[in-house]
Formats: sequence, C-alpha cells, structure tokens
Amino acid sequence: MEINNPAVLAEVEAAFAGYEAALMANDVEALQGYFWQSSLTIRYGGGENLYGYDEIGAFRAARSPVGLERRIDRTVITSFGQDFATASTLFYRDSQPGTIGRQMQSWARMPEGWRVVAAHVSVIAA
Repeated sequence: MEINNPAVLAEVEAAFAGYEAALMANDVEALQGYFWQSSLTIRYGGGENLYGYDEIGAFRAARSPVGLERRIDRTVITSFGQDFATASTLFYRDSQPGTIGRQMQSWARMPEGWRVVAAHVSVIAA
C-alpha cells in the first residue's frame, strides 16, 4: 500500500480545505455534501453523538452559526492507497479561550468523490 501518494494527498487536502471553508461560512448544504450519504456515517461531536447522514444534517441545520470561527493548526493528512485517508487538526476559537479543539476525520473515495465517513470533534483544556 502506498502512503501519501502525492496525487491522492492533493485531492484529500483540497476536500479538507473545502470542508473548512464551508464550516467557516456555515454553509450547511456544502458541509453536508462532504459527508457520505449513508446511515453508517458517524460524527461524534463535543456534545452530540450522531449516527447517519440524516442526523448529521439535522444537527448542522439546527446549529447556531455564532462562534464557529476558528484557527486550525498542526493539520496532518495521510492517504492510504488510492481510496482512504485521515485528516487530523487542532483548532482554536476565540469564543472558547483556554481550550484546544481536536478534529479527526476518516475520508473515503466514493463514486461521487471524497467523503467523510467518520468524524470526531472534541475540546480539551489548553
């Protein structure tokens, strides 16, 4: 298995950047488009456990856009073969001083493109 094939890595980095831009714009439709449309998709958040594409979408639609701005740091994207990758990043929000956010995503190449199939977001004390 090839780790970090440059072409695959570039594709996932572009998908991750698009996701981040959609998050900062609170573009719910675009955000949802980055997730695999399946009941098997999972997102564990800071205060919620979401099972399936529909639950993730409902959470996004109901979430307040206030305080979503963040700065990311130490992002590591690793591709495994042609069809799987992980993305891990730290984030900081002015609305949550003294904390460090952590985000991990598993990305898989689907017929429609790269999609998040599992995600975990948590916040800890700095």
